[in-house]
Amino acid sequence: MSTKFLLHSIRPALSRPSSQFLSPAITSRLFQTSSFKMGVHNINSKADFYKAINGEEVTLAADNVLPSKNVAILDCFATWCGPCKTIAPIYAQLSEKYTSVNFLKIDVDEVPDLSQELGIRAMPTFMVFKDGEKVEEIVGANPPALEKALLKYSA
Repeated sequence: MSTKFLLHSIRPALSRPSSQFLSPAITSRLFQTSSFKMGVHNINSKADFYKAINGEEVTLAADNVLPSKNVAILDCFATWCGPCKTIAPIYAQLSEKYTSVNFLKIDVDEVPDLSQELGIRAMPTFMVFKDGEKVEEIVGANPPALEKALLKYSA
């Protein structure tokens, strides 16, 4: 295939305004918000953390409201931590499977006062809370132990 042909076929597409590349269906979905999105929720303050583990409703960024649930699991991670990066997609998958649990995460470098208060010494550290009380702690990237704790407390 010649270069002249390729450039000739691409040029009409390049001259279009960028808005023509997005269909109305895609554009409308880009700007939709909902009251709650499933998945893992980033906690940025001690106040939001304590509300979440005590089963209170928490308003997070982008008008996303974390509903009240009596079980929460917290992932204490760091952006520079290799095992944290490895287990993050597994943690996200578990959040879709165990919908009766609030899945939370804190960056220990962003909320150091909370990390210190919780006694975080290694990353990742996972803590399970039921009715505001810590009932289990898992240190390290251990998917089987996470799943076992979720089975135990999500019922």
